[in-house]
Amino acid sequence: MTQVDVLLGLQWGDEGKGKIVDVLSPQYDLIARFQGGPNAGHTLEFDGKKFVLNTIPSGIFNEKTMNLIGNGVVIDPIILKRELDNLKTAGHDPVAKGKLVIARKAHLILPTHQLLDAANEQKMGKDKIGSTLKGIGPTYMDKTGRNGLRVGDTTLPDFKERYNRLVEKHKEILSHYEFEYDLTEKEAAFFEAIEFIKNIPHVDSEHYVNGFLKEGKTVLAEGAQGTLLDVDFGSYPFVTSSNTTTAGACTGLGIAPNKVGHVYGIFKAYCTRVGGGPFPTELDDEVGETLRKVGHEFGATTGRARRCGWIDLPALKYAIMLNGVTELIMMKADVLDGFDTIYACTHYEHNGETIDYMPYDIITVKPTPVLKEIQGWKTDVTKITKNDEIPAKLAEYIAFLEQELDVPVKYLSVGPDRTQTLILD
Repeated sequence: MTQVDVLLGLQWGDEGKGKIVDVLSPQYDLIARFQGGPNAGHTLEFDGKKFVLNTIPSGIFNEKTMNLIGNGVVIDPIILKRELDNLKTAGHDPVAKGKLVIARKAHLILPTHQLLDAANEQKMGKDKIGSTLKGIGPTYMDKTGRNGLRVGDTTLPDFKERYNRLVEKHKEILSHYEFEYDLTEKEAAFFEAIEFIKNIPHVDSEHYVNGFLKEGKTVLAEGAQGTLLDVDFGSYPFVTSSNTTTAGACTGLGIAPNKVGHVYGIFKAYCTRVGGGPFPTELDDEVGETLRKVGHEFGATTGRARRCGWIDLPALKYAIMLNGVTELIMMKADVLDGFDTIYACTHYEHNGETIDYMPYDIITVKPTPVLKEIQGWKTDVTKITKNDEIPAKLAEYIAFLEQELDVPVKYLSVGPDRTQTLILD
């Protein structure tokens, strides 16, 4: 039997997972998204066109590859329908081509989940989490509270009754907030989208994925968000509502731990974060603004400006350990092209100690980053196509990271297009 390779982010999300899945997809028979919801924004660029995928796996543009939305994903039918409609308009129709299937056990995001999300953030005010307001958290709450609706329920004769029961529960909760809403338009769009997704094959993802493995076919599990947003191991409570780590691929698809093969860990040559929460290396100055502008650091889904800072090695070591990363992929090296000097956080000063790991509490007691100065390469790398064209100082930076992290950097991204990707020796 073959194994499932896993590709996931090692920082606070937005590392460029969509591009790399697109680059790797010709090597795989199945790309399977295993967690998260439409708060993800996986951006792909090729042939002069740009696509942003929220729910659909990023292997959708490869003609031979099947794509699965796994049971660990929460699905907004309205957003999924819009995504597929946009792809069809652009000349890509995975439904007509039979290249997309959905897990029956994936939970549905209802319009009232989004209302609960917005009402809660409004109530929290300045202490809000920074939710994308897509209803992700409330949907996962209903999932773990054993109240949720799943894709497979849509084909049951009493689906509307199940829907109404859950909505009444949500309305009761909303009555305790000072929050006005009108469900009419959203509900109509929701049920229209439900009918639409009934035309996409529903599968039991655990049997579907393991069936591929038994046939000796190749599978890549695609993560969303990033390790430092994991609900168990991230910077809680400023986290997402799912397990973004390799372990999440097991529960989000129905595969055993011993079926995990290579683990690709993606990170930026610097660091970003969206929303609230701790960020030890954040640069709230002109340098941070330069990183934001040059790197076009604005959310693909929300458009929100991302907070920017230097690369954080204690956090990366932590993420590598949690995920069992076997190969690293460095993104956006080109964003640092113009810097005379860059920096890497090698340690934290925390509670009077110098440490090289991420401690339990980085919120009430903020760590001070210990920075190592690194000479920049001052070269435009966006047009390089061969490894021997990599500037010496960039090669030195990569070697430094490999030594610190004890994992090889296998891929280097020097631009947003799929062709701007180098496989390192």
